[in-house]
Amino acid sequence: MFSSVRNIYRLFGIARTLARYDALFPLETAEIAPGLVRAAKLLARKETAGRPGERLAAALQELGPSFIKLGQALSTRSDFLGEEVAADLSELQDHLPPFSGAEARATIARDLNADMDSLFQSFDDEPIAAASIAQVHFAVTSDGDEVAVKVLRPGIEEAFAKDFELFRWLAGMAERTRPELRRLKPLEIIRTFEETVRMEMDLRLEAAAAGELAENFAGNSSFRVPSVDWSRTARRVMTLERVGGVPIDERQALIDAGLEPAEILRKSAAAFFKQVFRDGYFHADQHPGNLFVGEDGDIIAVDFGIMGRLDKPTRRYLGEMLMNFLNRDYRRVAEIHFEAGYVPADKSVEAFAQACRSIAEPILDRPQNEISIARLLSQLFQVTETFEMETQPQLLLLQKTMLVAEGVGRKIYPEANMWFLAQPLIEGWMEDNMGPEAQIAEAVAEVAEGLRRYRKKRLGDRRWRAEDRRQIRSRRHGHPKTKVPDYLAHVPAGHRRADSCSNINLENPPAST
Repeated sequence: MFSSVRNIYRLFGIARTLARYDALFPLETAEIAPGLVRAAKLLARKETAGRPGERLAAALQELGPSFIKLGQALSTRSDFLGEEVAADLSELQDHLPPFSGAEARATIARDLNADMDSLFQSFDDEPIAAASIAQVHFAVTSDGDEVAVKVLRPGIEEAFAKDFELFRWLAGMAERTRPELRRLKPLEIIRTFEETVRMEMDLRLEAAAAGELAENFAGNSSFRVPSVDWSRTARRVMTLERVGGVPIDERQALIDAGLEPAEILRKSAAAFFKQVFRDGYFHADQHPGNLFVGEDGDIIAVDFGIMGRLDKPTRRYLGEMLMNFLNRDYRRVAEIHFEAGYVPADKSVEAFAQACRSIAEPILDRPQNEISIARLLSQLFQVTETFEMETQPQLLLLQKTMLVAEGVGRKIYPEANMWFLAQPLIEGWMEDNMGPEAQIAEAVAEVAEGLRRYRKKRLGDRRWRAEDRRQIRSRRHGHPKTKVPDYLAHVPAGHRRADSCSNINLENPPAST
């Protein structure tokens, strides 16, 4: 009861802020607390002009860190907010005023349990970047290495926890009051969003993400990830190799540095393809501030707080879908959706193929350099209501990443299209992973894995029985009580069995004869 009252009070304050920016439409669309929304609209004075998405972005910026992150997450939901609003939210910048260098130093010393002078020769109190969750300082380690130190914003965990409570309450209310919204999974989306942000607030996990991405590109000179200094990394602190270069979207600066924009776009497209299709693990925050070009033309990534994963079946679905869209085989595109289980089996394949055609033709008829695959996916998500399709969260993050990558690609080299550059790579991957030889190899691998698991289980059963018999013999002959082995520890004492001794309680064995 108390939490509901608190959430209603907070919602009214949020609604007033949204009303000042004439940005109440998300609450109005979801029909959340309509009376409260009307009251907020009456009490607030409008202050902002511009498109609805721009006004909403400005309001979220004022509401603070959690709402900035929420806005970025909602930028993937064109099916809920519309394509134009979603596109405007994708431009929402995660910038906040910095906290003091003294606070950063205190966090570092506390989390690393060490004196700053023992860790660093020098530490710049003025951060080079400040976002909603953390900020970054340049420093020189006691070993003389130039590094970038990311420090969590003080009190940020508590602030997010309070806001997550409100977001869950709102999502639950939307599902209860608007059953038609349940297929969009608002509560699941908020929970996924919460999990993502919680992972961002443990910088050890971000450091591990950087390490995994670096490992995936080991030996690749065209895409580089800064190395992690694990001795100066903890939950609230992460230290990485300091890197430099030209921001990837500054075309003229690239040319002035003697770099060829067309080659940079080719490398960028290849790196994106390898992350998504080859590895199923991709950098999901590839805005220009996180990508640089080194003096040798290598692409350097930073900020690994948001990463995406795709399993192999999803990658196959995505690759085949994209290839058939580009080849305008809409019947096959529809069949792929049904095979993947994304469209209910009782719907019409022909009707869905027609919907795919209506989405793709206006996009694919444009000049190659103007074709947006991300926009195609976005519009595809908008037909989900007609065909009662459930939201696929793993594809939403990818769609957002593709949208940003496309924008960067157009700034680098407007004459080309990164998806067409990557098309031969995708086709090669599809051939290797969906051709007859690949299918046979996969079938053999599945059989081998099944046999391995069966053998492991049999060996485990034998060990179980042998150890159980040993313990029973020990108890009967008055030997000291032996420790229950680890693999038996979770089994209630009265249910630990040996072949023909299922009625014997090992904790209270019968007296020996």
